[in-house]
Amino acid sequence: MRVSLIICTYMRAEPLQRLLESVKIQENYPNEILIIDGSINDQTRLILQQYEYDNLKYFKVSDQDRGLTKQRNFGISKIDPESEIVCFLDDDTVLTPSYFKEICNSFQNDADVVGVGGIAINENKWKPQEKNRNYNKKKFYLFEGYFYKEGLRNIARNFLGLASNLGPSRMPLYSHGRTCGFPFTGKTYEVDLLIGMSMSFKKHILDKIKFSKFFEGYGLYEDADFSLRALQFGKNVINTNAKLYHYHDPSGRPNQYKYGKMVVKNGWYVWRIKNPNPKFIDRFKWNAITIVLALIRFVNVLTEKNKKVPLTEAIGRMVGYFSLIFAKPVLPISDN
Repeated sequence: MRVSLIICTYMRAEPLQRLLESVKIQENYPNEILIIDGSINDQTRLILQQYEYDNLKYFKVSDQDRGLTKQRNFGISKIDPESEIVCFLDDDTVLTPSYFKEICNSFQNDADVVGVGGIAINENKWKPQEKNRNYNKKKFYLFEGYFYKEGLRNIARNFLGLASNLGPSRMPLYSHGRTCGFPFTGKTYEVDLLIGMSMSFKKHILDKIKFSKFFEGYGLYEDADFSLRALQFGKNVINTNAKLYHYHDPSGRPNQYKYGKMVVKNGWYVWRIKNPNPKFIDRFKWNAITIVLALIRFVNVLTEKNKKVPLTEAIGRMVGYFSLIFAKPVLPISDN
């Protein structure tokens, strides 16, 4: 299959170079690599000139095309028309050698698949279940012989009856799905949501829909929005053999106050993409969970060393929540 890889980057020259070195040793090498650089300096361009990568095309975008959503749509406009699969990777990831081979396998093995994601090895917290051990289901999530230790936010939701009633990466009608991912079972699982660090789509999907302008800027949850809209054309899956590392480089991220606001406002938008006409129970649960998560961040002020981080995020969440009372985001009528 002809594969195009789009990497949108911003002020991360060294992490990008590490990613490209892992692309270089792939069993299935991409037919083209498009680097869409929104940096405000030339460091990325200069570091790429020091190394040779086959099939690489570099684009430095202007202010009008800067930002993750805009850069992704810019990259889509530059794809080879003969491409069959378009892969997106965060610039702070590193791939295992079989990554693209596994992505292609998922598309080839099921014609109904339109989107494929991988899993981050260094973020995976699943462990095999131990024999003769009882697991408190309020504190542990069990799945196919593995367990995942729940964090405070999920423990609180479990006790309050607000936990997701679906599996990992599925979005319930009240949103707030499980973000624990999957254990390394070697299987492929059907999901609603793919994560922007590692997602690939059939090119014909990108001919029909683009990344939403609503998320222009930092773009939190733009991956969830696109994944949900892609479902109208087929199904999304996560292949647990498509492995990579995700290092969450801190550069290029918004401050915690802005992040908190986006968590709520962008989260509301994505929820309503999934469920445009929620019933009362769905509305109640979405609001209840949003408030609980904000309160937990306030509690984290007492437990975390850098108290400014949870405090400013919690304030941002509450400001974002109350702003919805007066000005809700405008939902799209259609993708056209």
